[in-house]
Amino acid sequence: MTRVLVTAALGNVGREVAHECVQRGLAVRVAGRSVAELKARFPDFEAVPFDFLDRATWAGALEGCDSVFLLRPPPLGDMDATLNPFIDAAYAAGIGHIVFLSVAGADKMKWVPHRKVELHLESTGQAWTVLRPGFFAQNLQDAYRRDIVEDGRLYVPAANGRVAFIDVRDAGAVAARIFETPTAFRQKALTLTGPEAVTFTRVAELLSAALGTPVRYEPASILGYAWHLRRRRAMSWMQVLVLTFLHFGLRGGDAEVVEPTAEQVLGRPAGSLADYIAREVEVWRPSPRAKATTG
Repeated sequence: MTRVLVTAALGNVGREVAHECVQRGLAVRVAGRSVAELKARFPDFEAVPFDFLDRATWAGALEGCDSVFLLRPPPLGDMDATLNPFIDAAYAAGIGHIVFLSVAGADKMKWVPHRKVELHLESTGQAWTVLRPGFFAQNLQDAYRRDIVEDGRLYVPAANGRVAFIDVRDAGAVAARIFETPTAFRQKALTLTGPEAVTFTRVAELLSAALGTPVRYEPASILGYAWHLRRRRAMSWMQVLVLTFLHFGLRGGDAEVVEPTAEQVLGRPAGSLADYIAREVEVWRPSPRAKATTG
């Protein structure tokens, strides 16, 4: 039986990859810095300690696995000291296939850390697949949630750019499908999007309708957004740089092209943004404590 090591399993994508693999009959080992948290989140999974910054954790995590789902934790910027040597260690340990979660357009953005990882994978001559998802629908409940809940707004420097949001569940299902039939996806890079591209004005309309309260879209300036991320959201400068440039690219249509790849791989339509918002609507309602505080 194929055994997949899922790095960053506590994140949205890692979680979905782990569950989708199990549903397809694959064995899964979840890995992360907190084994206690892993066991709480995945009580029926094998859980092991793993940290890209601690090479002593690598061998134990890799032992007995055939494949790896590789994801770059946002705080890590130096790929030459973290993910790239881990890739070498994985292949040396007998890993047969690595699926790396990159970002859409990484092949054209030489400065993003993901591109260094892609190039390193290509240089190995081994079996790998790169996934380049567009903007995740789940950004609305992660990166954008506080702005929506606290300020009733979406605040990004995207102007009128359109985005083909993809549901993390679909990205996880694509990764699991690749682990199930890896030969068909050897040394391929797949761009993943949802079924339609929408403006952030439309996203605000969908949120407003689902919540029954107004949510507005406020286009941010580049400097205003960078300042917002650094001061109000306390992000690192690397995170600020990556997120600001990714959102700025939306103005020029970087994320508006709808790709059929997810539907082709899965044999079914990819989920829509409207379906995702309807499913997760409670995420954007203020907690009772927050209501009491503001009241």
